[in-house]
Amino acid sequence: MDKILQYFPNLSPRQVEQIGKLDELYRTWNARINVISRKDIDNLYEHHVLHSLAIAKALRFQPGSTILDLGTGGGFPGIPLAILFPDSHFKLIDGTAKKIHVVEEVSKSIGLKNVTAQQIRGEEETGHYDFVVSRAVMPLPDLVKLVKKNISKRQNNAMGNGLFCLKGGNIDAEIHPFKRIAEVMDISKWFAEDWFMEKYLIYVPI
Repeated sequence: MDKILQYFPNLSPRQVEQIGKLDELYRTWNARINVISRKDIDNLYEHHVLHSLAIAKALRFQPGSTILDLGTGGGFPGIPLAILFPDSHFKLIDGTAKKIHVVEEVSKSIGLKNVTAQQIRGEEETGHYDFVVSRAVMPLPDLVKLVKKNISKRQNNAMGNGLFCLKGGNIDAEIHPFKRIAEVMDISKWFAEDWFMEKYLIYVPI
């Protein structure tokens, strides 16, 4: 939790309370439904919450923005972003019912009013959003092809509507088809922990 406050010192007391509850909630649910690697649960705030919030270092979503979290798993990056941007609306989707159940229960437990969760595959999602966010769900070319149908034409933010994707390792081949339009941001420039070396946020305007 201290790491979150280190990088996001202007959180409201409500946001601090919501983020602070995540550790106990995810430990409880993870014991029943494995949404985070059991070996990784002790690193919840660094590897999952802070990693998700890298998107907030690139762009502050304007009030009224709509964001689709595709393949959310247990709620990342959608739940941390929904805490940070209470005036934006987030839809979190995943093909696995158990994971969506965890998302719904965690959201309810911390009082998030701006989150909708649905068990649905990306191919079936028909809504339109300012942005799609995702954490390493599939290769970038496949992801861009999948979400093109979901990007709204209405512009509401400082950056054009499109996709924010969290990736790690060697991403050269994935971004090659988009090298003229994609912006690759090195997360280790925002967060000093060693774990963020070779972790990237890729933005593709669509």
